[in-house]
Amino acid sequence: MKVLVADKISAKGVAWLRKQPGLDVVEAYGSSPAKLLELVKDVHAIAVRSESKITAEVIAAAPLLKVVGRAGVGIDNVDVDAATERGVIVMNTPSGNTIATAELTFTHMLCGARPVPQAAASMRAGQWDRKTFSGIELFKKTLGIVGLGRIGGEVARRAQAFGMRVVAFDPYLAPSRAKTMQIDSVTLDELLAQADYITVHMPLTDDTHYMIDEAALAKCKRGVRLFNCARGGIIKEAALIEALKSGHVAAAGLDVYEEEPLAADSELRKLPNVTLTPHLGASTAEAQDAVGVEVAEQIADVLNGGVIRNAVNMPTLDAATLSALGPYLDLGAKLGTLVQQISPEQVASLRITYWGRVVDLDVNAITRSVLRGWLKRISGDTVNFVNAPFLLERLGVRCEVVKSTGESDYTELVQVEAVGTDGGVRSAAGTLIGKAHSPRIVSINGRAVEVVATGKLLIIENSDEPGMIGYVGTLLGKDRVNIANMSLSRQEPGQTALMVINLDSEPSDAARRELKGHAAIRLAKFVHL
Repeated sequence: MKVLVADKISAKGVAWLRKQPGLDVVEAYGSSPAKLLELVKDVHAIAVRSESKITAEVIAAAPLLKVVGRAGVGIDNVDVDAATERGVIVMNTPSGNTIATAELTFTHMLCGARPVPQAAASMRAGQWDRKTFSGIELFKKTLGIVGLGRIGGEVARRAQAFGMRVVAFDPYLAPSRAKTMQIDSVTLDELLAQADYITVHMPLTDDTHYMIDEAALAKCKRGVRLFNCARGGIIKEAALIEALKSGHVAAAGLDVYEEEPLAADSELRKLPNVTLTPHLGASTAEAQDAVGVEVAEQIADVLNGGVIRNAVNMPTLDAATLSALGPYLDLGAKLGTLVQQISPEQVASLRITYWGRVVDLDVNAITRSVLRGWLKRISGDTVNFVNAPFLLERLGVRCEVVKSTGESDYTELVQVEAVGTDGGVRSAAGTLIGKAHSPRIVSINGRAVEVVATGKLLIIENSDEPGMIGYVGTLLGKDRVNIANMSLSRQEPGQTALMVINLDSEPSDAARRELKGHAAIRLAKFVHL
């Protein structure tokens, strides 16, 4: 079987692959898109980093392709949906760069406290300027960590070793977990107000984009120091530049940017109180060796019919079982992400209930798919079918699975319920219909609906009064948003009604604000499936 190494991974990883019997390894670095299409015609596996784009066209041109392995975390250069449709496994290596990124973050923090890069440049210029490069200490200062996942946790441990007090904002972190780590769990506003140093370690999502903007910086202490080795776009660069100029932010360290590579004329390059590195988070010999060998091992396991690890689009299953479970995995993932988006941030437990024929299948695999759907907007690229239960446990969220013998209106039904810390419950249920086994949402928060489980949804709870459907339709029409489908539900006339609308595009911020501001609308939530 042929393995195409399309990007330059660790030499140790390539060497490991070459030692495996039955594998023909081809190295083709820097291939053009046209050349890549030619090379994949007879390959069974592709190993990439971030350079080569494994598009739907590439996948279609590779009839023998079984697996794409990404030596790293991000999979933006792989069309996962196209791979899934073709039955191609996509894997990443989420753990290999944890220590490297944590250490780079701490390096930036130290350079933000003691201006070593600036002092070194001064020395090379023949100067001896001790007064200009005076710094401050980390000892007894407060570090605010935004996002306490794998990397955030490693940064916290290093900060504690330096005698820092650590506070953390992570809306999905259970208080018990923070207590175990000897960290104060706080709100974002509390973190901004208390921290002397702030570092961000969250995936870039709709919720985290520009999380640190002008308003957030205004809540910080004057002289705060800010660092980002996670994803560009979490910190608004224009706001940071102004704060660095004014001195409100005393220093900053960035490894990632809104647009990469960073423009040659970027104002960030001209500021003396910011340290910049060119996305070096995983750029250590150890991290590159780790992800290179890890992706090589994972690819060989798949090709040899072994265990599937760190797959982003399937659980650890053999091919025959996957074929039977595929539609249920898709349904479970969509139910999980739907319920997560309509639930409060603090959730105590998830309850997943199965009825009908699905009970006789491997519901463990479907449960993992539900959890992956739930976590994908929380944990970003790192979540997969293998680590989803662990990540959920780390957040302090319990998971209960019920195989019901009771009756249901459907031949098979899956329901996901999120129980908040206040006891409130948000839920959705779904089934499969037709020969194509298409996923359908048939209940949201206990109300019967009929919703195609794909794309963009607008979920509205409102007082049941005349004119609401016309109001919503007119507002979306003015916003140039087309309605693909609409499902309506109510329990009693004059009480609360539910609208679930499939949309062709996203409403504007202004339209969303107008919806939420309407006196009759209790909930207006835009959801991505």
